[in-house]
Amino acid sequence: MCHHTRLIFFFFFFFEIRSCYIAQSSLELLAQAVLHLGLPKCWDYRIPFKIGQPKKQIVPKTVERDFEREYGKLQQLEEQTRRLQKDMKKSTDADLAMSKSAVKISLDLLSNPLCEQDQDLLNMVTALDMAMKRMDAFNQEKVNQIQKTVIEPLKKFGSVFPSLNMAVKRREQALQDYRRLQAKVEKYEEKEKTGPVLAKLHQAREELRPVREDFETKNRQLLEEMPRFYGSRLDYFQPSFESLIRAQVVYYSEMHKIFGDLSHQLDQPGHSDEQRERENEAKLSELRALSIVADD
Repeated sequence: MCHHTRLIFFFFFFFEIRSCYIAQSSLELLAQAVLHLGLPKCWDYRIPFKIGQPKKQIVPKTVERDFEREYGKLQQLEEQTRRLQKDMKKSTDADLAMSKSAVKISLDLLSNPLCEQDQDLLNMVTALDMAMKRMDAFNQEKVNQIQKTVIEPLKKFGSVFPSLNMAVKRREQALQDYRRLQAKVEKYEEKEKTGPVLAKLHQAREELRPVREDFETKNRQLLEEMPRFYGSRLDYFQPSFESLIRAQVVYYSEMHKIFGDLSHQLDQPGHSDEQRERENEAKLSELRALSIVADD
């Protein structure tokens, strides 16, 4: 369908709907049809009005903005809490895997036939094995502390958000009911004041009053409590983060001692790292000179 043909079809469809006085459902159908026609994006396809919406501004724009701002902050806090809990779990799992791997390496070295033939090498690997086991014990202690003082509090804090989100949904449902009944009252207010109309208007106002009060109560409660909940995060998480820092400080202080002791046991007087590297290269050159590893 060419561009001009689409335009003609659009205007024909639009005036046909207006001439038939079709209500909201047809206007929504029109909007969908316009999107399918592929008209230029500069056109505004929004429906100019919606049946069932009150003309009166029942919630001030400033109140809506305050609500959206506070709820947006809590949504961001929920996402950050979930992400932090996930990252902390990954970190502790990685720490445990690292120390367990180090212990396994030292055990594998102890069972290697090389150590059985050289007492000095056996002494070195034995010292390494003891150091790795000490490291693993302190690491397990650190992870247990982080689990209790950081990960579990994060999990408990995150468990509050589903209830909060449900309260927001209940507030939104109350707002929709409020708007629907307010529009109903306005509809009867605009009609000629006959006996039946006045009776329906009175009934509509009676239906509106408890719904309006319910919404205002839910809205006021959320606007009061959401900032308090958001502000409480500081007092709640500060002990957890202090515990996390202390656990890391204690762990790395112990690691400094463990590996310092190991270094003293392994160091050979007069041998630097460069000297050891040269000795290894010399031994490797001797091995490469053997006929069994010579290139063909």
